[in-house]
Amino acid sequence: MNPGVVICECFARDGLQHEPAVVPTRAKIEIIDAITRAGFPRIEATSYSHPVQLPAFADASDVLRGIERRQGVYYKATCPNQKAIERAVVDLTGGHGAGELSLLVSATEAHTERNLRTTRERQWHAVAGMAELAGGRFRLIGVVSMAFGCPFEGRVDPSSVLDDIARFASIGVHHVAVGDTSGHGTPSAVRRMFKRIAADLPGVTAIAHFHDTRGTGLANCLAAYEAGCRWFDSALGGVGGHPVQIQYGEGQTGNVATEDLVNLFEAEGVDTGLDLDLLREASLLCEKTLGRDLHSKVARAGYGFLN
Repeated sequence: MNPGVVICECFARDGLQHEPAVVPTRAKIEIIDAITRAGFPRIEATSYSHPVQLPAFADASDVLRGIERRQGVYYKATCPNQKAIERAVVDLTGGHGAGELSLLVSATEAHTERNLRTTRERQWHAVAGMAELAGGRFRLIGVVSMAFGCPFEGRVDPSSVLDDIARFASIGVHHVAVGDTSGHGTPSAVRRMFKRIAADLPGVTAIAHFHDTRGTGLANCLAAYEAGCRWFDSALGGVGGHPVQIQYGEGQTGNVATEDLVNLFEAEGVDTGLDLDLLREASLLCEKTLGRDLHSKVARAGYGFLN
């Protein structure tokens, strides 16, 4: 199958990082297995963050060891530093590694200081070393957060975001997530950004990673699609957004809800390649695991009239 879009399901990492209570390892494995059965080609499974700083992912290796894998599916782990890459290599050598690793930068100095506790230039130096250490054994995913605005510095120059994406490409990272981390993006800004990426950096696969903080997430995804983007990140139930100990933004800071994004694409005649019944089962399992109704509209109303 050649679906019209490639959706990465991010519940198990970007979603769970926002939860105040740690989800048990077995429950994470069950959720990832349900997501795999639904047909996602990319699944964000965990993070190699320091277990003291982010105890929610202290079980990263156990999760990757325990999941049932499907051929052709990329399981992704976030790597904030060189030690994380070293752990990823050990797991890969042990036969239960991730297929993708995320490398993180922020578009602004202020967010870099608060989220990564460093400067942009030091982080770029670290990221270059991490890409070299990965040694071509993984598909590397660059992440540029705060690409459409920062709660600390305000508007972000799109040209500086293009420079960051080009810098990723220069170190061999050709898949880059463009993150609207605090939900400041609008459809017109998104459309302009992704058109510029396609025109100026044709060798880069841009990934739309949008948060729904101000209710524009789905509209921004459609704008990115209209501008040529075909890779998207989302999370079941619209959960996540940023680590629980970091506070910025007002209202819901979570990701675009996968259920709603899939419904939108399928209603527009864009094939997602997903089994919608199994997607619904995964959605219900996520709600059961967290013990509350989540933020997806489709989880309450059901799918619309689909093509």
